[in-house]
Formats: sequence, structure tokens, C-alpha cells
Amino acid sequence: MSWIDQIPAAARAYLETNRLDEVECVIADFPGIARGKAVPAAKWERQQYFHLPNSIFFQTITGDWAEAATDGFTEPDMTLRPDLSTATAAPWTVDGTLQVIHDAYDMAGNPIGLAPRNVLKRVVELYRAQGWTPIVAPEMEFYLVAKNTDPATEIMPMMGRTGRPAAARQAYSMTAVDEYGPVIDDIYEYAEIQGIEIDGIAQEGGAGQLEINLRHGDPVKLADDVFFFKRLIREAALKHDCFATFMAKPIEGEPGSAMHIHHSVLDAAGRNIFCGEGGTETPEFFHFVGGLQRHLPAAIAVMAPYVNSYRRYVRNHAAPINLEWGRDNRTTGLRVPVSTPEARRIENRLPGMDCNPYLCIAASLACGYLGMINRLEPTPMFEGDAYQSEAEIPYSLSDALDLFEEATELHEILGKDFARVYSIVKRTENEEFLQVISPWEREHLLLNV
Repeated sequence: MSWIDQIPAAARAYLETNRLDEVECVIADFPGIARGKAVPAAKWERQQYFHLPNSIFFQTITGDWAEAATDGFTEPDMTLRPDLSTATAAPWTVDGTLQVIHDAYDMAGNPIGLAPRNVLKRVVELYRAQGWTPIVAPEMEFYLVAKNTDPATEIMPMMGRTGRPAAARQAYSMTAVDEYGPVIDDIYEYAEIQGIEIDGIAQEGGAGQLEINLRHGDPVKLADDVFFFKRLIREAALKHDCFATFMAKPIEGEPGSAMHIHHSVLDAAGRNIFCGEGGTETPEFFHFVGGLQRHLPAAIAVMAPYVNSYRRYVRNHAAPINLEWGRDNRTTGLRVPVSTPEARRIENRLPGMDCNPYLCIAASLACGYLGMINRLEPTPMFEGDAYQSEAEIPYSLSDALDLFEEATELHEILGKDFARVYSIVKRTENEEFLQVISPWEREHLLLNV
């Protein structure tokens, strides 16, 4: 069978009208950055795999190296093999280009436990061993901002088509969405060419802040879509002379950007195990909530992976600070949206959009899995404004890593070696940040202390 017969229909349709010039062989690192190689099409057709050093998982977001290798920094190669089901166009390129996600293996053919996609696959397999199929639906929030080429300059909202900067506090405004209609048009066009299904798009509460919802489905497929979507959105923005940013808190005084994750679980017959006879909530539903409440504090280090991530958790500012759960209550960290009983799901509202989608979805599923396996009971459902409840999550990356490093049950699910290296890399990033003197310090400490 030809490799073209094994790729998705959208990719085949793209090749019918575009001569294939290049294939981008990519894999996600810890931050979710695409690493890999661009290969000429003729070579791609003869190539079954390629190699990259495992050190790509030891890099911090700044490009420095964390001392995480157990046998010295020898940078042994990994074998990267293509998952042809992920092949998709890169429609912003001049020449015909496909992107293909690769999976990482060691020389003996074993999956590399540090690779984020493998971490998520590991968690999904644990569900399948119990006869369960996890289903997720991510919501992507992000900002369209003016080009920012000087890190010392504050990030500003983008200029709309009316010639005025995007305005804040215009949630769900169609007029606000029209302000950056040309960017959104290209997002839709690129997504259609790539075969990514968008479930909806809306203006959020921040200046130039948008939300895109993806249709529910397989966790690995949805994580792939988010991975591809971040690049797609960035390219659409650049075409219109602005930036797209997925920082958790890019603009001071504006709401942060989240990646809410909706969860449900199917049994072997395809029935939602959160829905019992007569539409009632099942023990599995409550145990899943209980697992999220018990283990999310330790998993926050994965869902909020940078120092900036913790600027998003502000009381009464569109981000949860608690682990309460409630029905149709957006002040709780865990929300049960309005739905039919058969479509009952649990929305985890804690993750930031700066997360690695593979790792974030894996960590969230791991918490729910531990809840169901250990039959953990949740607290009573919260009524009213949960922002008035006690804060229950860490408020800094350092505190979050303290909890993560003690979470041995979570390490067993995600992989012990992954947990070890992830913690070392994030500690290194935190230390790098502490060496930077901020404008606040210069303004208030320079002449006053």
C-alpha cells in the first residue's frame, strides 16, 4: 500500500492540487514546540524513520539545558517513526508541504517515555485496559496582539479593521469578532485544508482574546489538533501583521487564557459511564471528580508549566482558584456543563493555554483515572460563587513543583522517568527566571530600599 493511501482524506485532497515539495517530520518537546527535520519529498518517499537526540527533552523554554541525563550528557539518538494518520497540509507555505507527527522509540523499539505524545498514549492505554475509552474536548483561548519585537515593551492589543485597538470586556460580541475577521477567515480556511474540525469560535473577555472549541473525540487525536492548531493560528496572524499568543497571562489587567478540557468516558459498548439508569450520575462520575480534586494540586505543574502561568489564577478574574465542583457554575474549578444525561461530561477549568496539550490532557486524565480506580469520593457539590471559597491550588511554579515531586501515584501513571526529567527541566527554568530583574523591581526598589 502506498503511503498516500494511508494519510487522511484532507491531506490527499491537498496533494491533488499541490505538488508535494517537502515533508516536515515533527515531534513535540516539553513546551509543545515542534522539533524535527524538513525532508525533500523524494527522500521522504524512501525514508521510513529518522533520528534525533533525546536531549530535545532536556531543553528549557529558553534553549538552555537541564542536567537530567542519568548516564552523562551523551545525547544518544532516538528513532522517530511517522504516524501517517497525522499527515496534514501546511497551507501557508509557498510550495506544497505536509506535516507529519512522529513517535519516538529507542534503538530496541521501545517507546521513549519522555516524549509527550507517548506519555498521553500511556495514560489512554491504562483506560483501555479497564475497558474504558476516554473522550476529551479542549477549548483554546488565545490573544491576537500587535507585533511585539522588543521584550521590554508591554504587549498591546492588535489593531482591528476599523483602525482602533481591540477592546476588552466584549465577551461574545460578534462586532468584536468582526474586528479581526480577516485573521479568523484564514484560520477557518487553514483548518479546513488541514482537516481540523472547529466546533465554534467566540470573543472572550480580554482585548483581542478569542476562544476556539474543538469537537470532542480521541485524546491523542485532539492533542495532535491543538499542537497543529497553535502553529496554524500563529501563521494566520502573521499573514495579517499581528501576533497570536498562547501565554497564560500576556496582558496586565486582562483575563488569562485557558485550555479547558471536557472529559467523558465510554464503556466497551460505547455508552457514557457517567450516565446511569434513568440518566442519573454514576459512581464513576463522582469518582472521576474525586480524583481530580485529590490529584490536581500536584498536576498543576503540568497544566500551568511556567512562572507566567500563575499570574492567571486571580480571584474573580475568569480563572478558578479552587477545586470545587458544580453544575453549570463557571466559578468552580470543575464544572458540569448543561447537557443531556448521555452527553454528561466534566470540565476541568484549571489548565492554561500555555500548556503542552499532550501532557496536560494526560495529567488531567490521570487524575480522573486514579479517582475511578481508587473510588475516591468528591466533596459535596458547591452552590453559589466559588470564588468566595478557599484557594486550593499552588500560586507559584516552585510550589507546584514541590507538590508534583511528592505525587508518586501520579508518577506511576505518567511514567517515573518522565516525572523526574520534567521536574528537573522546570526547576531549571524557574531558576533562570529568578536571575531576571523585572521593571517592577527597578521601579519600586531601585531608590526606595
